[in-house]
Amino acid sequence: MTDEWPDDQDDRDDDGLDGDAGAGIDTAIDDEPASFSLFEGDEGGLTVEQRRTLVLLMKHRYVSAALQPAEWRTLLDSQRLLKSRLNDMFLDLHIDLHYQVAFKRQAVSEAGDRFPTLLHDVAYTREETILLVLLRQRFRSERANGQDIVLVDRDNLVENIAHFRPEFSTDRYGDARKASAAVDSLAKARVLLKTSDPDRFRISAVIEVLLPLERLAELHEWLVEQNAADAPTTVEPDPEELDTEREAIS
Repeated sequence: MTDEWPDDQDDRDDDGLDGDAGAGIDTAIDDEPASFSLFEGDEGGLTVEQRRTLVLLMKHRYVSAALQPAEWRTLLDSQRLLKSRLNDMFLDLHIDLHYQVAFKRQAVSEAGDRFPTLLHDVAYTREETILLVLLRQRFRSERANGQDIVLVDRDNLVENIAHFRPEFSTDRYGDARKASAAVDSLAKARVLLKTSDPDRFRISAVIEVLLPLERLAELHEWLVEQNAADAPTTVEPDPEELDTEREAIS
């Protein structure tokens, strides 16, 4: 049995060049896979840009086009590969193209079983929950009025949190301190973005992803119920019910 070649290949070498024309030309192809080694013993299969993006996904609450434009482009270009790496650690990748943010979530078994996890859930405090609701309402209101950038002041936020103080609460100094700590906490989580003024912040668009409208309504109802209580309460919002937990590397 003989191989059949198209007529125009009869007098050509395997490299597709005429025998005389190809003389003296090195057409060898390196079949060795590309190496992404960055240090001795490195057997990783990601480029340095992909590794940096993966580290950001693991280290921070979210990655955004506004804050990390280079990593955001890498994330979109390597979405399936990075998602695969996260899946290997029982994590899933969520990308919101509208608000241009991406974040990791704990993967959930189809059977409802819990996987081993690198993350631990930390419920938001009462003041942080109030602040999330206020920020979400302010962000949506300002955006509806055509504002692309929504700025807020620390003093104004602390004052607005105080409006949700139960009537039986008499420790105004302590409440103000907790409210200010809530501002710092959400700034650390980059829900509030720092500006040149240490007491002035920009609300990140990630607030829309953290608190969709239906979740916002649930939180607002919970806060009203807590303030209507006749006695002090130490009940915190259940992260399993309200889905407002923070994720952090344990």
